[in-house]
Amino acid sequence: MVQFDEKEYGLSKEKLSSVFDSGTFVELGAYVKREETETLEGVVCGYGSICGKLVFAFVQDSGRAKGAFDEKHSKKIAATYSLAVKNGAPIIGIFDSAGAYVQDGAAALAAYGKLMKCVSDASGVIPQIAIIDGVCGGSSAVVASMFDLVITVKDKSKLFVNAPFNVGQQSATAMGYSAYEAENGEDAYRFARELVLTLPENNTALAYVDTADDPCRATDVDLKSCDAATAVSTLADDGRFITLFEGYAENVKVGLASFGGILCGVVASDKKNGGALDVKSARVASKLLSFCDSFGIPVLTLVDSVGIEVSSEAEASSYASELARLAYAYTSSDNAKVSVVMGKAYGAAFTLLGSKSVGADIALALPDAKVSVLSPEASVAFLWNDKVGDKSREELEAEWSEKCASAKNACDLGEIDYIVEPCELRARICAAFSMLCAKAEGTPTRKHVNMPL
Repeated sequence: MVQFDEKEYGLSKEKLSSVFDSGTFVELGAYVKREETETLEGVVCGYGSICGKLVFAFVQDSGRAKGAFDEKHSKKIAATYSLAVKNGAPIIGIFDSAGAYVQDGAAALAAYGKLMKCVSDASGVIPQIAIIDGVCGGSSAVVASMFDLVITVKDKSKLFVNAPFNVGQQSATAMGYSAYEAENGEDAYRFARELVLTLPENNTALAYVDTADDPCRATDVDLKSCDAATAVSTLADDGRFITLFEGYAENVKVGLASFGGILCGVVASDKKNGGALDVKSARVASKLLSFCDSFGIPVLTLVDSVGIEVSSEAEASSYASELARLAYAYTSSDNAKVSVVMGKAYGAAFTLLGSKSVGADIALALPDAKVSVLSPEASVAFLWNDKVGDKSREELEAEWSEKCASAKNACDLGEIDYIVEPCELRARICAAFSMLCAKAEGTPTRKHVNMPL
């Protein structure tokens, strides 16, 4: 085991000790350096333990040649990736580099390309977590954005393709790069450890979480009136909900939670703007669905949405394409999927947010849930406007809600499997995921039929 030396490791010592359990880190390629200098490469690579779980990591050290990137830098990381994939273990990349050795020319550019291929080949095989603990610009920003989840540090991370002095400073969180913006470095490393301990080691491992929470525990919170994060925490094991991309999309909450000990991704409509499905909501939901499907993580969708966003800004932002990506994410994924209509589910929001028609295995609804092509107000104005006078508009809207938009109506049509009382919802969700935990797509392989006598 290589012993840390303050002068040799520069800033890497503190960062690596924040990631790994004390005394478990082992360095790989410890003495690689540029031929024309005595300076060691500006990256430290190796492996260690996080609560007994094998994890690989690399950390660019801005205190060692400013973390400058070159061919040997790339090769050290590539060798680490090779071992991580072979061992089916997660990898954490800590980015803090001034950029490439410009004088290396095409060799430096090719080195970035080789690193991009390493990240691409490992994508969907092992979890990849990036921490931006300083400058991550140009091609490094492309590499970091290829990781499954990116963690940034408030007022410290600089993630950009073009330098801020050329195009202005952009927030990585507001642009959707950052899955979590940490308050400081300590918080960033804590969150990285939490993700590693929560996620499966690789795409063949089962995603189980230790919990003593009763799967049949009754939920005594008014789920209809609370916000999405509170609803998920109420339903999840031990009230634990790891939210992701919180500073990006306002109308939906996404993240990780477990139900009956089974780790799940969660997509939940939020109360803001009526939970309208907008460009950012569709984009972040698609990202989570793709990530979860890669690692066989089931997905729970909680729907309470007035429909899709109606605005010129949305139409100018490739809205249809983003909604199409969301449709692909649900229809093409093989993982187990459970959806719950918590309140309103109007128009395309019902279809796109995990309905049975796009691939949900189980669809539930609360008794007061409403499923309709249009809202009751719009439906009456469009179809029953001539009846206003015989009955008041409010009476007609109530009648439409009862006859054409009720959860029972959707259940009668087979689009909802079961209407669940709020106090029983956690138990139903846990039971559904327990039943689906061994889900397999397609027809099981068999040798032959079993012939009768």
